[in-house]
Amino acid sequence: MRKKLGCLHAHHSNIKYIEQVFQKNKDIELVHFVDPGLIHQVSKGVTELTYKIVEQIQWMVSCDLDAILITCTNYIVLLDDCNVRASSIPIIKMDELYFELICNEPQPQIILFTNPATVEGTMTRLHQYANKQGKSIDVTVKVIEHTFDLIMQGKNKAYNEAILRTLHQEANEQRLLSVGQLSMVSAAQQFEERTAIPIMHPLKALGTVVEKL
Repeated sequence: MRKKLGCLHAHHSNIKYIEQVFQKNKDIELVHFVDPGLIHQVSKGVTELTYKIVEQIQWMVSCDLDAILITCTNYIVLLDDCNVRASSIPIIKMDELYFELICNEPQPQIILFTNPATVEGTMTRLHQYANKQGKSIDVTVKVIEHTFDLIMQGKNKAYNEAILRTLHQEANEQRLLSVGQLSMVSAAQQFEERTAIPIMHPLKALGTVVEKL
């Protein structure tokens, strides 16, 4: 029986990445939900957002989904802070799939971000996940400054070029490279194709979602 997976995104540009992974899988139907406004409200605090988060999850559940995939780390952090217990269907947190990849690599790593607002929440959750798994990780975080606004403005080419430049620079550091946001995957894939240097990213962990349905 075909499974229906609801995907919650903070930006519509993330849809193509999820579609890319499941395009050949006829057993899964994707239903996308996009709520960019929520992330813009983060500065107002969790209390102000609790009602909206619960409402969003409950709305998705009412669409007869078999599971929910949340692709935005900031949303996941808010969800955890609100201690939402919205449904009996699985809520799959994409960053945890990514964290598993990171924790399985013993060598030193560099994780790149473009959105400074994502770093603290992501790294806090990463270290919590690593501790829970009993794993020791050697991770350095670097932010590609003044870049995230490009993707929010729809300037995808300029956004990807900025990431590619940084990947080429960081490749000289002799550390495993990783990008911490779904919006950075396209540039990471281009870099891999051009250089044959592997880049870890959240999309590489997404195949395990099927096992969780």
